[in-house]
Amino acid sequence: MANMIEKVALIQKSLDLAMIQGAVTGFMEANALDVKYNGGAEVKIPSIAMDGLANYDRATGFVDGDVTLAYQTMTMTQDRGRGFTIDENDVDESGVVDLVSKLASEFQRTMVIPEVDAYRIAQLCVLAGKDRRRAYTAAAASVFTQLTTDIGTVRDAVGQDVPLVVLINQKVATMMNNSTEISKRLDVMDFERGEIKTKVKSIDGNALLPVPSARMHSRITVAASGKGGYSAAEGAASINWIVTVKNGPIAVSKTDKMRLFDPETYQKARAWHLDYRKFHDLWLPDNKKPGVFVNLAAEDASLT
Repeated sequence: MANMIEKVALIQKSLDLAMIQGAVTGFMEANALDVKYNGGAEVKIPSIAMDGLANYDRATGFVDGDVTLAYQTMTMTQDRGRGFTIDENDVDESGVVDLVSKLASEFQRTMVIPEVDAYRIAQLCVLAGKDRRRAYTAAAASVFTQLTTDIGTVRDAVGQDVPLVVLINQKVATMMNNSTEISKRLDVMDFERGEIKTKVKSIDGNALLPVPSARMHSRITVAASGKGGYSAAEGAASINWIVTVKNGPIAVSKTDKMRLFDPETYQKARAWHLDYRKFHDLWLPDNKKPGVFVNLAAEDASLT
């Protein structure tokens, strides 16, 4: 059983890597490199405060300044999990690890990643604030102009040298791709997500990442029990796109220690049982909020 525990730990590690590579919002986890995590729901996020420039005095020299590095303890609000039971007659011990790996991978791909993406996108929409949102009904004749206007709004706030990412609703992306005039104005660039580098379309060097429309809601509701999963919250609006500085949103997702019980240990049935638990959340520091702009398909009256 000790060897099996080691294999399950390797599966857990590969799932965390696949999470970054598979989620459209996986690039946001690169912003959490300096985050301290020791298990559970708490993380410590660093913040740096420093003084600005002051006049140099030829007699007294430089004015002393302070630099403060502090860690703020944050709690990941999303504590999600699921237990899976496999009858012992359906798999023998020699094949259970392979089955668990396939089961966990498929569960993460089809259930976990879409929910984490949807949560992060909705959270980013909320955290951006009302002054960084507008409503617009996408139309082929005006969509390119509206998108470049929103990119320009962010550029005006952060400057020209900061990498931007556009999370764009797949339906809007398809509208742009189907327009011969617009498609000619799109370029192709390299984009890194974890250890994977892919080719994506771009506008003026800003990466366009298409997102399935089911993940693009201004607010979502996560199911507490039953079949689980998530859905658009009542009154939520569809999101056309979000323009964000690449290094702005801080996303953290951690797969808690996976547990695999054999039929001799599991008490409820003669079965193998796997426990899967995922902590995750997203934060947007105040100084990064000018670097985000959200374009909604309609107003969401519940957002402040």
